[in-house]
Formats: sequence, C-alpha cells, structure tokens
Amino acid sequence: MKTKFHIPIILSALSLLSVLTSCEKDNRAEPKSTLKGRVVYDGQAVGVRSNGVQLELWQPGYQLFTKIPVLVNQDGTFSASLFDGNYKLVRLRGNGPWVSNIDTIEVSLRGSQELDVPVEPYFTIKNDSYTKEAGKVSATFSVNQVVSSAKVERVNLYIGTTLITDPNNNASITEKPGSELTDLSKPVTLTATLSAALAGREYVYARVGIKTAGVAEMIFGAPQKIQLK
Repeated sequence: MKTKFHIPIILSALSLLSVLTSCEKDNRAEPKSTLKGRVVYDGQAVGVRSNGVQLELWQPGYQLFTKIPVLVNQDGTFSASLFDGNYKLVRLRGNGPWVSNIDTIEVSLRGSQELDVPVEPYFTIKNDSYTKEAGKVSATFSVNQVVSSAKVERVNLYIGTTLITDPNNNASITEKPGSELTDLSKPVTLTATLSAALAGREYVYARVGIKTAGVAEMIFGAPQKIQLK
C-alpha cells in the first residue's frame, strides 16, 4: 500500500509552525536592566583599542551555560543590556594590556548597576599633551611602569580623522622602539609629519599608545582633537 503525501497540507502546517515560532520570539520580553562600568586602575579608566578587548558574562543555573561577550570601548567603559539575575564576570586571560587575572566577579543584577572592574596594567600613560606646528603634530607624555619586569616594545603616536583612533583606525603612525627609551623617568616626545591631505584638514585626532613586549593589546591615552585651522 502506497502512502500519499499531500504537499499543500504539509506546507500549510510548516507555515503555521513558522508563524507560531515567530510570534513566540516576538512576544519574548526584552532585557530591561543595564550593567555599565569601567575597566580601571588606580581609580582611572584604562584606554584600549576599539573593539579589541572584551569581558565575559556567564549566567549559571541554566541548561545552556553560554557566555555573553561584553566589548570594552576605547575609553575603558562598557555596557550590556541584561535580564535581572546573578552573573559571573570574567576578565579573559591575555585579552587586555594588563596582567592576567581570571578571578570571577560576582554580579547580582536587579535593575541598572554600575561596576568598576580592576586591572593591573604593565604601564600607564601620564601627562600626555599635544602641540602643533606647520604640518606636524607632537605628543609628549610620561611612561609610568607598574610591573617592574615588563619591558616597552614600542610607543606610538596615531593620527586619525575620527574620534576612534588606534592601530586599526588611523591615517598616520609614528613609532619609537623601546630600546630608545633608556630612562623612563624622562618624558617621551613623538612627532608626526602630516601628509598634505591631513595638513589640509580643519582638525585631526591624536592618541598615544604603549606596546608591552609579549602582550598583544596596547594601552592608550585619551584621543585628543587637534585643531589645525
């Protein structure tokens, strides 16, 4: 005996299932709580590469124990929309210009909350300032060593056309190797010669960074708007 399948009926059933599934998703409540915070050292937010550093949130007690990635903004701030509940916040090993620390931070979220996540960077940037002259932008700053065993691989001055300025978002890079920084107690000066296109703009953004030997991510100062005209 042959079984006959009625295609229109099957398609109608699949369409109904799709509609019901879609309605279920649409009716699901959106997260209304917000976890905001900063990655900090000595009470100050730590500057990083845009979209380069992330934290992880985990919510235990569910069958699907999956991570919630939280990207850190270039100014060291972060934000995540979440459901109320208990979470575990983790600083990923090797993801950031600081000493690895995988200790878990317990977060009990009920409504909105602000949280500072402490880190220990290898170096920090102090007293960064910028000057301009015809066709050039200079940055002067101090390299503050936090971890005594750390070594500077290089320092960089990035010139960009937008506020987001870093190794992946720039129009000009000036570099000095760490081997030339023989005395970290003295300020460092980097000077970028602007291209004709950059020099012809009304303004550019400038930002300095330090690359620690053996560490993937750099630490940065705040980007500064340099008015050229």
